[in-house]
Amino acid sequence: MRVIFFLICFTVIGAYGLKSQDREIIEVDLTLDEVIHLAHQQSLFSFRARNMYLSRYWEFRSYRADRLPSLVLNSTPVNFDRSVVERWDPQQEQDRFVSLSSFSSNAALSVRQNVTFTGGVFDVTSSLSRREDIDRGMVEYASVPVSVGFTQSLNGYNRFRWESRIEPLKFEQAKLDYLQSIEQLSVQATNHFFNVATAEINQRIARVNYANADTLYRIGRGRFEIGTVTQDELLDLELGLLNAELAVSRAEIDVKQAHASLNSFLALDDDIRVRCIVPDRIPDLQVDADLALNLALENNPDILSYQRQVLEAEQNVARTRSETGLNANIRANLGINKNAGDIDLAYRSPFLEQQQFRVGVSMPIVDWGVHRGRVQMARSNQEVTEATVMQALQDFEQDAIISVLDFNLQKNQVAIAARADTIAQMGYDVTMQRFMIGKVDVIRLNSARNSLDAARRAYIDALRRYWVSYYGLRRMTLFDFIENRALIDELDELLQR
Repeated sequence: MRVIFFLICFTVIGAYGLKSQDREIIEVDLTLDEVIHLAHQQSLFSFRARNMYLSRYWEFRSYRADRLPSLVLNSTPVNFDRSVVERWDPQQEQDRFVSLSSFSSNAALSVRQNVTFTGGVFDVTSSLSRREDIDRGMVEYASVPVSVGFTQSLNGYNRFRWESRIEPLKFEQAKLDYLQSIEQLSVQATNHFFNVATAEINQRIARVNYANADTLYRIGRGRFEIGTVTQDELLDLELGLLNAELAVSRAEIDVKQAHASLNSFLALDDDIRVRCIVPDRIPDLQVDADLALNLALENNPDILSYQRQVLEAEQNVARTRSETGLNANIRANLGINKNAGDIDLAYRSPFLEQQQFRVGVSMPIVDWGVHRGRVQMARSNQEVTEATVMQALQDFEQDAIISVLDFNLQKNQVAIAARADTIAQMGYDVTMQRFMIGKVDVIRLNSARNSLDAARRAYIDALRRYWVSYYGLRRMTLFDFIENRALIDELDELLQR
């Protein structure tokens, strides 16, 4: 939905504006949904969240690529060596220092495949080497047309197997983290929206109060002249007028700050002024606590984070144990090779059989308990992690239930605030009429006006709490309760924006 972008474009072309210095202020009416949608499209926070997800996406792609066969070329094209070395002289039957000059080059092409099940590496290699004895003018080639090898560690730690359990979990968490950041963006957009709405309402209240205070002061001054209003009452009216004038000045500054903050958040130009259309209706929605808790346990990235922390703690124990005991590895290789003075002959049968089998062993004899201490430390960290995760999971479930209960109360709070606003308006109108005919004093009128102002602000605050609570619930469960669908279904659409 790119209606907001086009709306702004058309508004810039054809809408009315107010001139401010040399720039024209363009006023645009936006609802809460439109402000949230615009924040999702072009805000800096949305851009940052999307790129953080893409970074994790390419990290996962690298993990997947590491599981595919790789083609590697290793080559030393130029290796010139001129040096004095000690060599055995058969004629004199003793070692002698001789000067040798040689030029060599080699290249090897290998296909390697990581074996997830065992943690080893399987490779197929073909290589060719050339060596020239410059002093004697001799050239020799050595070829390995094909060689099949396998390398395996025997220390019990399989990195590939642990990664196959952790990396997909990290990527799924990255998806949910991105969706959660978008919902957090909705919460921020809602707060910015109602900051502007509240500031504009306070400004309207301040202007109306100033106009009323001015009118009342004029009336009071006239009545003072005929003796129906005392001097202290007139001074109260004048003080109310001055306070109303100060309130107008403060309200105008607050409106400018709120608009500047909203424009910065939405990445809008300074010459665009957003007029927030406050929603006058809220959806008839009651969320089942058990349903919301199950959705949160299923969709919230914190749950995957808890699982990943436990797995990484177990991985750390396995890795530490493998590094502190007997370390052994094997290398087996089977192939064919041949050496000849001509490159064609180096690849002509018969070939010699190439075989290699190597076992490497490393075992600490005396380490004064260092390795055992590391294993115990890793196990202690694992136990701490498991206990922390268990406590965090319990707190998460409690917070989820409290959030649902709080949201379900907000609808009633909005209804009460709306009714209170209506009653306060009716009460103020009646009090104003009675004051005009001299039936009510200034104190009662000021009290009615203050009640009206407080009721209007309370209504806006109730709307803010409702929508902040709703988007907070969406952030926790990653579920749209109004449309009754999981937010993961919108992932591709969000990334294409």
